[in-house]
Amino acid sequence: MARMNALVLGASGMVGSAICRRLVSGGHEVTGVSRRPLRTDLPVRHILIDMLDPADCRAKATELSGITHVFYAGRAPHGEGGNESVEDNLAMLVNAVEAISAAAPGLKHVNLVHGTKYYGNHLGAYKTPAEEDDPRAPVPNFYFDQQDWISALDVPWSWSAVRPPLVFGFTPGKARNLVSVLAAYAAVMKELGRPFSFPGTETAFDCLAECVHTDHLARAIVWMADAPEAANQAFNITNGDIFRWRHMWQRFAAYFGMESGPPLGISLAETMAEHEPIWNRIVEMHGLAPTPYSDIALWPYADYVFAPTWDIVSDTTRARRAGFHEVIKSADMFTDLFDEYRAARLIP
Repeated sequence: MARMNALVLGASGMVGSAICRRLVSGGHEVTGVSRRPLRTDLPVRHILIDMLDPADCRAKATELSGITHVFYAGRAPHGEGGNESVEDNLAMLVNAVEAISAAAPGLKHVNLVHGTKYYGNHLGAYKTPAEEDDPRAPVPNFYFDQQDWISALDVPWSWSAVRPPLVFGFTPGKARNLVSVLAAYAAVMKELGRPFSFPGTETAFDCLAECVHTDHLARAIVWMADAPEAANQAFNITNGDIFRWRHMWQRFAAYFGMESGPPLGISLAETMAEHEPIWNRIVEMHGLAPTPYSDIALWPYADYVFAPTWDIVSDTTRARRAGFHEVIKSADMFTDLFDEYRAARLIP
């Protein structure tokens, strides 16, 4: 792989951070753009750009004339579970890419980080396994507009888009991560003397699910940006396996040294908010790094993850045919990430 001069837009997010790590480990030069400072000791140059402001994009792009690859993991500000603005998300991409394309004559590739909401997996039962050329979900989604815009350009560089399912990783201080949510839920239930029970319904407990580790996803994204076989296409990327929460739950319970109980069919957002004092007691009792309850677990996100009563499965044949063959075991991913949170003294 030739050395890239890479620009990561949305570099402070879960996926953007993982892309930065992957690029740095590969010996590439990396510049990160985000609304917030980067919390990393990686050798990543950081630039603040307001991607909703085309003038700011053009002005800052003059510093980016050597960029060869753009990784777009940015998203317009939005609330948890709320509708994401199609207009703002498209404008951010257009403003940034037009400015960089004009300023960087050596630009070779732009990758877009999207997701499986492209297929409507958040709306209800849909065709599975989902394939990249399946019909789009019948609701507005900025993924559609961004891909339509970039694929219609007459430019000398190529593009690609990645569509991962649920993405998990080691993200201290970011509560929108099922790994820390599960650990906090288990710790509170253990302290209360309750079993570790799946919060969703019996039906959801038995549906097929899939996910992807941030680092695995980043490997795939960097591969896409350099592989000629991946040019001008979208790819589903998962860990490579599927599972049912029923069986995964037994592994979680064993890891935390707990008995598993029956599915509860409850909302964690409604039932866990009152347990902040218990979490604070757990932190003190186990000598954990002081972490606010709001920074360890975003309960509405857990409700979203465990709500589907339908299978969520993507077909990853296209990526394998194009040359990306790496896979990881999701059960091992969870264990490794729990271990990482424990080693950092973030969970008991």
